[in-house]
Amino acid sequence: MESAEIRRRWLSFFEERGHTVVPSASLIADDPTLLLVPAGMVPFKPYFLGEVKPPYQRATSVQKCVRTPDIEEVGKTTRHGTFFQMCGNFSFGDYFKEGAITYAWELLTSSVADGGYGLDPERLWITVYLDDDEAEQIWREKIGVPAERIQRLGKKDNYWSMGVPGPCGPCSEINYDRGPEFGVEGGPAVNDERYVEIWNLVFMEFERGEGTGKEDFEILGELPSKNIDTGLGLERLAMILQGVQNMYETDTLRVVMDKATELTGVRYGADRGSDVSLRVVADHIRTSAMLIGDGVTPGNEGRGYVLRRIMRRAIRNMRLLGATQPVVADLIDVVIKTMGEQYPELETDRKRIETVALAEEVAFLKALKGGTNILDTAVTETKSAGGQVLSGGKAFLLHDTWGFPIDLTLEMAAEQGLSVDEDGFRRLMKEQRERAKADAKAKKSGHADLSAYRAVADNSGSTEFTGYTSTAGESTIVGLLVDGVPSPAATEGDEVEIVLDRTPFYAEGGGQLADQGRIKLDTGAVIQVRDVQQPVPGVSVHKGSVQVGEVTVGSSAYAAIDINRRRAIARAHSATHLTHQALRDALGPTAAQAGSENSPGRFRFDFGSPAAVPGTVLLDVEQKINEVLARELDVQAEVMSIDEAKKQGAIAEFGEKYGERVRVVTIGDFSKELCGGTHVHNTAQLGLVKLLGESSIGSGVRRIEALVGVDAYSFLAKEHTVVAQLQELVKGRSEELPEKISGMLAKLKDAEKEIERFRAEKVLAAAAGLAESAKDVRGTALVTGQVPDGTSADDLRKLVLDVRGRIQGDRPVVVALFTTANGRPLTVIATNEAARGRGLKAGDLVRTAAKTLGGGGGGKPDVAQGGGQNPNAIGDAVAAVERLVAETA
Repeated sequence: MESAEIRRRWLSFFEERGHTVVPSASLIADDPTLLLVPAGMVPFKPYFLGEVKPPYQRATSVQKCVRTPDIEEVGKTTRHGTFFQMCGNFSFGDYFKEGAITYAWELLTSSVADGGYGLDPERLWITVYLDDDEAEQIWREKIGVPAERIQRLGKKDNYWSMGVPGPCGPCSEINYDRGPEFGVEGGPAVNDERYVEIWNLVFMEFERGEGTGKEDFEILGELPSKNIDTGLGLERLAMILQGVQNMYETDTLRVVMDKATELTGVRYGADRGSDVSLRVVADHIRTSAMLIGDGVTPGNEGRGYVLRRIMRRAIRNMRLLGATQPVVADLIDVVIKTMGEQYPELETDRKRIETVALAEEVAFLKALKGGTNILDTAVTETKSAGGQVLSGGKAFLLHDTWGFPIDLTLEMAAEQGLSVDEDGFRRLMKEQRERAKADAKAKKSGHADLSAYRAVADNSGSTEFTGYTSTAGESTIVGLLVDGVPSPAATEGDEVEIVLDRTPFYAEGGGQLADQGRIKLDTGAVIQVRDVQQPVPGVSVHKGSVQVGEVTVGSSAYAAIDINRRRAIARAHSATHLTHQALRDALGPTAAQAGSENSPGRFRFDFGSPAAVPGTVLLDVEQKINEVLARELDVQAEVMSIDEAKKQGAIAEFGEKYGERVRVVTIGDFSKELCGGTHVHNTAQLGLVKLLGESSIGSGVRRIEALVGVDAYSFLAKEHTVVAQLQELVKGRSEELPEKISGMLAKLKDAEKEIERFRAEKVLAAAAGLAESAKDVRGTALVTGQVPDGTSADDLRKLVLDVRGRIQGDRPVVVALFTTANGRPLTVIATNEAARGRGLKAGDLVRTAAKTLGGGGGGKPDVAQGGGQNPNAIGDAVAAVERLVAETA
């Protein structure tokens, strides 16, 4: 049974039994604590936590998931993978243990002809939690599983929680016996390789407290309602139903390995080492395609780094298998064809996915070349210093600058006899991630415990947003935090976070900055609002300070936004939509939005593109936008079902999470997008849009920055003033400026070249005299000296090599010259073949000199360069070189 059929049967089975089919959420987690969705229940987490009331009592899904903690183990074993599909059925206060167990047994053991998976009941083993007598009794008496095939396990194996205080409960796992060829008998308690877990039924009925690990936490009591959360690994079930040894041999992964074999000529099963590489390629390429499909682009932080890391591991392993040409296009094509049946959006977005993937391959192959040179230098420096461990800082530099995965650095260093300070590297990586995570968390929720916001939501419900139709209005303060701590009151000067029952203030989201303004109380108190965020769904938190009086919970208030700021942001947001559509018209659907920020009078727009957008195209886009403004198109917003929005052709932003009902913003006949932001009523209100330019912000992602309205006019006015000044200076019309200025620059460049030629000739003129000044040091001709300050490194190098070449004969020659450039000492040292035969290597001599100068250096045995911090130490450096020559020669 193919994977697509397994998925279809799952959804059909539960839909027929009253479950709402919920499409897989994006892999981009709508949770500040997660980079990517790691489990099937994540999209339902707000319902289990009680943050949001579920819109249904029963649900089912097949959720795309990515886990990367054990990425280094992928390929080395056949059990580790990064992407997987989790089939789940969920009950929110509806059926409980008996219902979940009955459904699971029916689906697994019903015949294929009757819509089931047709598993042999005699090969199914059950585990339950130690004291879960109820579940054990249902399995034994209701289902008929023999007692000898039911095993009780402890908290570590059969108790589930999120790892933090919240819902938890015992679970029951269904395991499949693969037969004696996979190990000894005795059930899953004895051998989890033979008895493979395929389905986990979690009975959420308790609330847990603080604790660490899987077992060290207290059970606080029962939940108000009992819920069901189950998960069946689609890949594991496919392995069993397709009669293969492991998940890499299932239909959706084996085809990728086969394509890798076709491209490299390396057959799976021929060698353990190559098998590991083939498995890495299969897993990582499939994961890459799925991540890009959901809007992730390669980068050096967050989920972008996850994608970059796995893509580069896949490409590197293809190189290890012998591939010499680009391979990503062929591999991605296979994934899209294979997974497209289950996820049609892969075919729809094929061009964009391929564009991003190919751009990353090109970037990595280029980085591989440049990074290898950096690594070679670092290895040389480490060995020269007598070290055997490459520093964590160097490994981090290779990762951060060149995109080298740590395992690539480990392998390449090992080939040259060095290990790597992994702890140091991971410490730096952790610091970088924690800084980024802390910044994001502080921005979203200040420094308050999220439970404080949840408590407000539980007591008062969600905040009603009135800002689409009004800019001010009456409201009531239902929540108050002072310095991040819940408080009944606040006084003048306090930093506060205010929650209102209704508000005209827009909370930052969808690329639009938050409103600012004031909240005034009947008592005369005033709060200046500078930011608004939604740390938990539906709760708008107004951040600011008390300007006058005392603020108390329950007070009546009048909330009013800064209207001019709102209008300027609305103009920017509408301009963003126009820019998006104009870019898609010019570049095609691959120019999909990858992020934006709409602020007063200006915006930035990120979009997918494998290369820079030509200036002429950018001009065309800008002209088209301003032509739309002149057409005075109406801007309208309408709420509809997500399916209806898709039918109407509305554009959705990758990575955004949408509910069943969505808001669609339409600009005349030009643009239609899913959007929750605020906009102008007519395009004429924008006045003018000026695109300032575009640049790269990552592999396959470009950014346009632009001005809108008065800001755009002010910019053009300044530009006009500058042009007028240039016209006066060069005595020409505006259209003549490029040619006249270009001519002036060409003359200046020619003059600079002539000056450089005279200076070089002056420096090289000293070569003959320096060669004649060579002194004999134990049979070696040694030339040392200091040339005029300001001599460039290139000129100094030419002079050193010229002097070396002027000393005739077969005796050893060492030339060591020094200068000062920009206040810093510089040295270049060269040796001839005879000197190197005596052990006199330029690199060793430079390191000695540079150390004396307070710096460092290196190079090849025949010529090397170094520098330092202390120009007053040049004399000492010359003496140090002379001593080393005397000792070595």
